Amino acid sequence: MSTTDLRQRFLFPDSDIRGEIVRLDTSVAQALQARSYPLVIEALLGEAMAAATLLSGTLKFEGRLSLQAQGQGDLTLLLAECTHDSQIRGLARTRLTAGDSEQQPMTAQLPALLGDGIMAITIVPERGNQYQGLVPMESDTLAGCLEGYFSQSEQLPTRLWLAAGNGHAAGLLIQVLPEHAGSAEHNARVWETVTALAGTLTMEELLTLPVETVLHRLFHEAPPILSPADTVRFGCTCSREKVRGTLLSLGSEELQALLSEQGEARVTCDFCGSEELFDAVDLAELAHQSAS
Repeated sequence: MSTTDLRQRFLFPDSDIRGEIVRLDTSVAQALQARSYPLVIEALLGEAMAAATLLSGTLKFEGRLSLQAQGQGDLTLLLAECTHDSQIRGLARTRLTAGDSEQQPMTAQLPALLGDGIMAITIVPERGNQYQGLVPMESDTLAGCLEGYFSQSEQLPTRLWLAAGNGHAAGLLIQVLPEHAGSAEHNARVWETVTALAGTLTMEELLTLPVETVLHRLFHEAPPILSPADTVRFGCTCSREKVRGTLLSLGSEELQALLSEQGEARVTCDFCGSEELFDAVDLAELAHQSAS
């Protein structure tokens, strides 16, 4: 297991301002192995996975948080999920090909790639009702869109920095706690100071330097209080049983047609690229079960 894939939470002393920083290496690389993406889409997917990891840090229950954007442009789907125990996965669907990378600038704007698009944050607890909030598409960047969401929908002052490239991703979040009880004037001074310091961080530093080095460089004059770091890992929820259920849902007639035409079914997971094979015997059994 990679020791570089981690999320570090921290709290600034004597204030109601928290932070999180995340570094993703192996987990992003595993997500990118499943498909061949243009470089600009690779970067956006890495940013989305870093963002989902940061946002899931507020989950107080067992479940998962997903960040999803859909559109009619060159990028039709961007999806990243993170569970309460820091398992992440992600995928993108695009009309661009890996060969388009030379023509597509790395600084392509998210709304332009999505076209007529929407974005949402969905929280799905293992028990209870799910919650979904729409993210306003009022910024050219994913980080900017998410800052707008917290400002408008959650009324939580939030700053977010995201970086991705070469199979790596990272993110930094600074946020006012929702139930702040301290001095508003003091919190405002701390907020102004720490966000100004965080704003001096370059994307290269965020992406390449160890987490402890980043935090020391930014906040060494007033070090934040660190919680134990969480190990982040790639985790896909696909399984043969889930594929079996999907095939059963096709119905007996369609399964019989599949058996006659192809003699087998090969189903590949979009997230991790793993393949499940259902041979002629498997399909015949499923068709019989579906008919009974």
